[in-house]
Amino acid sequence: MKFLVTKDLAHSTLLGNLMVGVSVALLFYLGLDVLLHAYVIGSDMETITNTLYGNVEEFIEPILLDSLLLQVHIDLFMSLFSIMIIASIYIRLYSSCKHTKMYVHTLFIMGLLAPLFLMVSYFTSIGFVYAWLVCFALGHLLGMGMSLRIIRKLLFK
Repeated sequence: MKFLVTKDLAHSTLLGNLMVGVSVALLFYLGLDVLLHAYVIGSDMETITNTLYGNVEEFIEPILLDSLLLQVHIDLFMSLFSIMIIASIYIRLYSSCKHTKMYVHTLFIMGLLAPLFLMVSYFTSIGFVYAWLVCFALGHLLGMGMSLRIIRKLLFK
């Protein structure tokens, strides 16, 4: 169990390979999560507003509240796991870097605010849709960037 306590991965190549595998899986998850949200909620502002608020002229019903609550619940649950795993591996590998704390805090804040803004936008205005879109995109891009940086450090030492 010594390899779990020390930060030196030279003694355990298995742990390094495990971290690479988890980081690759999370990279795929974040990319596919963007595709899922594009399919369920929409990929442009018109489709997103039609999904959330409906459109009387085109006879489009808004998304049901229970469907939105389910999506928000899934987002919170999955983002909690993915952010915790990415952050723990990133902190382990980049604890000496001065920007690590900023990256990890920003990732957590974006991961928590995105579902919150989606929920608030359903009840209020389109301004929160823009806030959700920014938090969702920045959170996923930051998570993908951190995953790529983990993979690069572990594979190309």
